Amino acid sequence: MVTLGIEEEYLLLDPQSGLPANKAEQVAEHLHVSNRIHEDDIQRELLDCQIETATPVCHTLTEAEESLLNFRRQLHDAARKSGVRAASTGTAPRIEDAYPTLTDKPRYHQLKRSAPGVVGDQFVNGIHVHVAIPDQEAGVQALNRIREWLPVITAMSTNSPYWMDRDSGFCSWRVIHYRRWPVQGCTPLFKDAADYQRRIQRLIDTGVIIDSGVLTWIARLSDHYPTLEVRAGDAQLEAQDSVLLAGLIRGLVTTAVADAVADRPYRTPNDELLDAALWQAARNGIGNQLVDFQSEKLVPAQNQIDALIRHIRPALEDEGDLDWIHAGLKTLHERGTGADRQRTAMNDGGLPALIDLYGSTLGAERAANIT
Repeated sequence: MVTLGIEEEYLLLDPQSGLPANKAEQVAEHLHVSNRIHEDDIQRELLDCQIETATPVCHTLTEAEESLLNFRRQLHDAARKSGVRAASTGTAPRIEDAYPTLTDKPRYHQLKRSAPGVVGDQFVNGIHVHVAIPDQEAGVQALNRIREWLPVITAMSTNSPYWMDRDSGFCSWRVIHYRRWPVQGCTPLFKDAADYQRRIQRLIDTGVIIDSGVLTWIARLSDHYPTLEVRAGDAQLEAQDSVLLAGLIRGLVTTAVADAVADRPYRTPNDELLDAALWQAARNGIGNQLVDFQSEKLVPAQNQIDALIRHIRPALEDEGDLDWIHAGLKTLHERGTGADRQRTAMNDGGLPALIDLYGSTLGAERAANIT
């Protein structure tokens, strides 16, 4: 069984104004005293209004969901004790004019010096899914093969329509926001692992990025673990949404690794078309059309989701994930993406209803009970 792990980022918001609240230290202190949270579960992010967690290495989707559910419930309680609300959304719906308070780490201050205007607006949260790979060479060959499927993963993950007190017109404003970083979007094609490392080092040597951690490609090899990390998704409203994405991504990566071993051919979309497809996915979510790289035409989003499932079905069956994925997709189609649900809440009750949505989905979740 191929292992996986999930990293999630959360915003802390003032419950009345909806503005980001610099209470990460207080929230973390409450989390540290919980006997249901391990020390390694709690991580600080770039801004003092953010908290991050990572599951342990998981063999099953059930393990991953249980880990996320436990942390989310504890985070919900810790945030309320600190007078704030924790929100699993890809962007803050509104922000203050003042420059944000950074978490006091040397690397974060170095980031600010390198790109102050970008860091100053970095009120964004994502989900990062790690999938185990045999080695870096297999990982690079898998990166080459998953590129065409990343826009549909992005479309299914969209959960950040609001920014600066208005609807951005995009289902994922986080994806658009990230385009301001110097190295972003889908990875280019690489010849091999040595080519991958050489080209990253060249970027670092230019000074445009301070280290490989600032590579904001939506898929990359992890610097710290023997994994391929997919970062295409917004932070998700509910744990089951995150686990659905993780199951799809595990199926996609394991399929790519197997295809590389078998030396099966794969499509290599033009970079500009791939970039346009990612932009289109961020704008439309699953409610409209996406780019099909076989025909190079726009098709209904459901066609692309169906094509993805056909492509990775053997891997899903091998991992025992197929029933989970089908159930998760059914739920996704019934209630929409996070962006759809955020817009419904805002239309029904304005900002208070949106903040209630964040709180209710984080604090009152229950396991999907699919094994």
